[in-house]
Amino acid sequence: MRRCPLCSSDKTTPFYQDRKRAIHRCKTCMLLFADASSHLPPDAELKKYQAANNKHKPMQQLILSLVTQLEQLNKQPLVGLNFGRVTTGSLISDLTNKGHQLYQYDPFFAPDHQLLKQQYDFICCYKVFEHFRFPSREWHLLCSILKPGGWIAINTQLITELNGFAKWHHKNNLTHVSFYQQATFQFLAKQADFTLLFASNDLLLVQKPSKSDITRDPSSLI
Repeated sequence: MRRCPLCSSDKTTPFYQDRKRAIHRCKTCMLLFADASSHLPPDAELKKYQAANNKHKPMQQLILSLVTQLEQLNKQPLVGLNFGRVTTGSLISDLTNKGHQLYQYDPFFAPDHQLLKQQYDFICCYKVFEHFRFPSREWHLLCSILKPGGWIAINTQLITELNGFAKWHHKNNLTHVSFYQQATFQFLAKQADFTLLFASNDLLLVQKPSKSDITRDPSSLI
């Protein structure tokens, strides 16, 4: 029996097995996670990322939409973190021209750990949660570097039907080691006393407790 890497529960059970790896299911937080024995070595994982065809436009659109929403609630300059990915192009200069700051942290391509020692008004995690081998560590880190009232935008494909997992293409990428359901994020939000909004099947928002709130339809951030 494997201990859950998100909630540390030992109430886990084998869920899926193919020729490459085994997937376990946590009965407490509902996370599905790959057996650690199948995790790629760091150099092999890096090669996968280097060969990936990263599309920056959807990530940039998400960040811009989030900033536009927050500007309506807070007239002060915003400081944000793009966590786990690095975007290129004019996004950072566009935000700077509007008076905001966006920093970027990636453990492989931009590993500036000093950025993880300050707090942010918003954090964007675009298609990174599925890569977390120790999601508890990253989740607690993100919570700690988010300012009160701040928002985390998380883009990750959620499992909608457990019975369809065997045919789910998202699980075929071996760098994807953690798979979430709505119930998983409901568990996390309840534990942290965060506000939780599901904007779509692959986009959710969590807010650290404060007096502020997003009042518009979260689907406007898609």
